[in-house]
Amino acid sequence: MFKRILTLATGVALGLGLAFAGLRAVSAWRLFPNRELERASNRVHEVLELVHENYVEPKSADYDELAKLALYGMVESLDPHSEFMEAKDNRDFEEELSGEFGGIGVQVETRGEKVVVISPMPGSPSERAGILRGDEFESIDGKPVEKASAMNDVVSRLRGAPKSKVAIGLYRPATQKNIDVMLVRELIKVASVRDPHRVADGVGYIELTEFSEHTGEQFRAALDGLLQQGIDSLIIDLRNNPGGLLDAAVEVAEIFFKKGELIVYTQGRKPGDRDDYRSEIQGPPLDLPIAVLINGGSASAAEVVTGAFKDTGRAVVVGERSFGKGSVQSIFKLKNGDGLRLTTARYFTPSGVSIHEKGIGPNVEVVMTADEDNKLDLQRSRSELTAPKQFKDRFGFEPVQDRQLQAAIDVLRGVNLLETRAANSRPIR
Repeated sequence: MFKRILTLATGVALGLGLAFAGLRAVSAWRLFPNRELERASNRVHEVLELVHENYVEPKSADYDELAKLALYGMVESLDPHSEFMEAKDNRDFEEELSGEFGGIGVQVETRGEKVVVISPMPGSPSERAGILRGDEFESIDGKPVEKASAMNDVVSRLRGAPKSKVAIGLYRPATQKNIDVMLVRELIKVASVRDPHRVADGVGYIELTEFSEHTGEQFRAALDGLLQQGIDSLIIDLRNNPGGLLDAAVEVAEIFFKKGELIVYTQGRKPGDRDDYRSEIQGPPLDLPIAVLINGGSASAAEVVTGAFKDTGRAVVVGERSFGKGSVQSIFKLKNGDGLRLTTARYFTPSGVSIHEKGIGPNVEVVMTADEDNKLDLQRSRSELTAPKQFKDRFGFEPVQDRQLQAAIDVLRGVNLLETRAANSRPIR
C-alpha cells in the first residue's frame, strides 16, 4: 500500500515532534534482469573495491560506510525532495508522518541557555505529574541537560516507547525549587489544528500547521465546534504550512465538495500513472464563504487545498504567492530498516494546473515583511500570551498587526454583505 508525500520539509515540534509529510511504502528488493543495471552496478562495484583497498585511511573506506555515502549522493542529487534515510531517521520520519509517538506530552522551547516548558498537553503524563509552564529541564535520565544541548537532542531523549519510564529533573523559577519526577511515556497524538476560534462576528478561524494522519478528523472537530458557535464564514490559515499527507489534504477539502468531485490528481512518468482524488463525503457539502491565508511557506499539501479552493471558486485566497512544491514523494522500505524517499509524480489542480516551481497567486495580495512574518508566526504559536506587556516581556517586541488576517476578515464581511443584499432584494415590476 502507498501513501503519498506532499511536504516541503520535515521538522520537530517543540518537545514533541510534529508529523510532516506522508509515505507510500513498498518493498524495493526486487530483482529484474537488466543489462544496463548490471553494467552500472559493475562500475560502482569496481570503485567501491578500489577505494576500500587503497584509500589511505582504512576506517573511512569501510564498505558499509562507502555504500551509505554513495546512496546519499545518488539520491539527493536528483532533486531537493528525494532522500536516502538510514534506519533511525526512517523510524523518526514514520513517527512524524503518523502524528503519534511515545513521549511525555510537553511542548518546550529554548530561552537563553535553558530548555523550558511552554505547556504540558492536556491529559498527558507531563500534566498529570504537575509539570508547569516555565519549568526548566535540568536532567533527563540522570544525564544533565547542558547549556549547549541542541533542542533535537532533548526532544529525542524525551521520546521513547510507550510504557517506558523516563526520569526528569526540573527547576521551577517561580518557587526556586528543584523537582524530580518519574514519568511513564504514552502514545502522544500531535494536534495539527491550532487555535480554532471566532476572530470577528460570525467569522471562524482555523490554523493548520501541517497535514498528518489525524488532520482530517481534527479539522472536522474544530469546524463542528465553530459551527455550533454560529459562524457564517471561515478563514483557513495555511501560512507556513509545509505540507504533509495528500490524503489528509483531500480529507480537509472534501467537506466543501460534492461527492465525486475532483479535488486533485497526480501524474507519474507513464501516461497510465494518473490517480484522481475525489470527494467521498456523504450528504451535501458545506456551503459558506471561505478565505484561505497563504504565504511563501505554504507548500505541497497546503497548496493542494488552496489550489482546489481557488480553482473551483470556493474560496478567496489572501496573502502572498505560495512556495510552489508540486511534486509527490513515495517512501520505499529497504532492508535493515532503511528508507528511500523518491519523487514519483507531480500533482495538478482540478483544471489541470501544475503549481510546481510556480506557486499559487492570491486573489487579494497582502505582502508582509520577513520580520513581520517571523513575529506573526511566533504570535500564532503563543496565543496564550494575550497581554501586550506580558508578550513584550517574553519576546522583546510588541505584538504586530496581522494585516493578512484582517484583509481576510474584510473580504468575508464584504461577501456576506453582498449575499445578504442579494437575498433581501426584490425584482422590480
